[in-house]
Amino acid sequence: MQLARVKGTVVSTNKAEKLNGLKLQLIKPIDIETWQEKGGLLVAIDAVGEGEVVMVVSGSSSRQTAVTEGKPVDLSIVAIIDSVDVNGSRIFEKFSRG
Repeated sequence: MQLARVKGTVVSTNKAEKLNGLKLQLIKPIDIETWQEKGGLLVAIDAVGEGEVVMVVSGSSSRQTAVTEGKPVDLSIVAIIDSVDVNGSRIFEKFSRG
């Protein structure tokens, strides 16, 4: 599992039939210790809904959600992160509206 920041979306009208109806998100991995983004942008299937910071899984794990089961998927968003604490310090907290 990896934390990542959602950077945008991908739109594809012509794709494999099993991908129809799935939302594609652009994500950038985050180094949990430094909270810095690292590496390049990746495309992930959104299995849970939109969020700023998310947890992603890859490989066969990415096909084990109700949304992605049996689909040609290699990277899935499986959780929206509310907060992250490292060594007793909160390094991320989701903006709460209300």
